[in-house]
Amino acid sequence: MQPTRLILTAASLVVLLLIAGMAGATPADGEKTVTVTDDSGKTVLIRGESQRIVSLAPSNTEILYALGLEDRIVAVTERCDYPPATADKPKVGGFSTVNIEKVVAMEPDLIFAAPANTDEVIDRLRSLGMTVVILDTQTIDGVLHDIELAGRATGQEEEASTLIEGLGARIEAVAGKVDGRQAGSPSVAHVIWHDPLWVSGKGTFQDEVITLAGGTNAFGAFDDWSIVSLEEFITVNPDYILVSSGSGMDRDGYDAIYNYIVNEPRLQRLDAVKSGRIYVIDADVVSRGSPRIVDALEEVADYLQPGATREETPAAAGTVQSPGFGVIALAGALFIIFLLRTKR
Repeated sequence: MQPTRLILTAASLVVLLLIAGMAGATPADGEKTVTVTDDSGKTVLIRGESQRIVSLAPSNTEILYALGLEDRIVAVTERCDYPPATADKPKVGGFSTVNIEKVVAMEPDLIFAAPANTDEVIDRLRSLGMTVVILDTQTIDGVLHDIELAGRATGQEEEASTLIEGLGARIEAVAGKVDGRQAGSPSVAHVIWHDPLWVSGKGTFQDEVITLAGGTNAFGAFDDWSIVSLEEFITVNPDYILVSSGSGMDRDGYDAIYNYIVNEPRLQRLDAVKSGRIYVIDADVVSRGSPRIVDALEEVADYLQPGATREETPAAAGTVQSPGFGVIALAGALFIIFLLRTKR
């Protein structure tokens, strides 16, 4: 389980850095400043303790809320839907369609952005004198790093340290169960859409979650998210199948992918279908670079190793909650992939 050791080492390093007092300095005029290097490699100087924060990505928003910054967040995007309290925050456009005028109107003293906001938007905000920090989390280790980064940028170093330690302990608990399992990792497929079949390959959060939870990605030979034919899927015959909830990206109340897999006649020969090892996992939880990615890790670990992190074995999900979801076209499926690539 080398990836887990790397994660825990990174978490320990963060704590040591915080103890060493790298949170910032106080110049002669008494105003506290902090210099951070964001995920784009840009050095950003932050003056004072920011009181008006705008978040331009769902994963950023989840990190900021987890750091206890709810009262200092003045606006988010329309895609920022967790925690539920975000519903009451003013919106400044979509994730990839940020309304610059609305952002400026919020008079932010700190903006947390993401590459998907586009260089044009980010450069424009900076040209207007806005302080912008880019978070671009790609791995679970990166989530811990960005928690530390956001904590230093906002003066929440202690909260960041506590959060990182807690997440690290939970990751370590899963690793302990995985290290003690019997030889042989079950093969696991994660399906994000069914028409055509889109699966998660290497280089994705889903691949990392499967591996750390003690499984082997059945489609780990593929890069990123890829289309596979029905014949390929049947040939691979994964031991477990994870499917994203709703329409693959949203909470639509109807688990379209699950419904397809359990009802498609040609898939009835699969071992996972015959044994009922098909599990619906929240699309946002398993896709966003936020603290909830550890929730996804624990959930998948419990599917592969019942009781790994919970006292009771989770039952296979799959109740179709409400009818009426229309099958989207290929263009819609491609849009899902676009959102997956950008929403982190």
